[in-house]
Amino acid sequence: MSHDTLTLTADTSDVWRHHIAPEDGPAGFLIRTTLPENPDGVEVFLEQWAAGSEETPHFHPGDDMTVVIEGRMAVQFYRQTPQGLVKDGEPVVLEKGQTGYIKGGRIHDARYLEACKLVFVHSGPFDLTEA
Repeated sequence: MSHDTLTLTADTSDVWRHHIAPEDGPAGFLIRTTLPENPDGVEVFLEQWAAGSEETPHFHPGDDMTVVIEGRMAVQFYRQTPQGLVKDGEPVVLEKGQTGYIKGGRIHDARYLEACKLVFVHSGPFDLTEA
């Protein structure tokens, strides 16, 4: 097939057929696209977040990787103490073209400093637990 006749749209790629507009997610979380769950591998999400939106402290069961396609975001890590959550270090700022990695079970938040488009990869079935 020649490059001139190849048209890539939602109709030609199974990846783009799974858009979810999260109804119960944080304000500013605009869209997630994912393939059906694969318990033996990874789940890959394409996400869009509005500028100024944020996720409260939480953790995931598996390791994750976030690639910032557009925008700028900050991740703050936390540790649990008998008195509650305590910030663990300075926020990590990720900009367009950068990749961040978070170990499974590591408590963190996310703030979207600019409108963001992200590729999010999670090892094993995705889940999110509020901290």
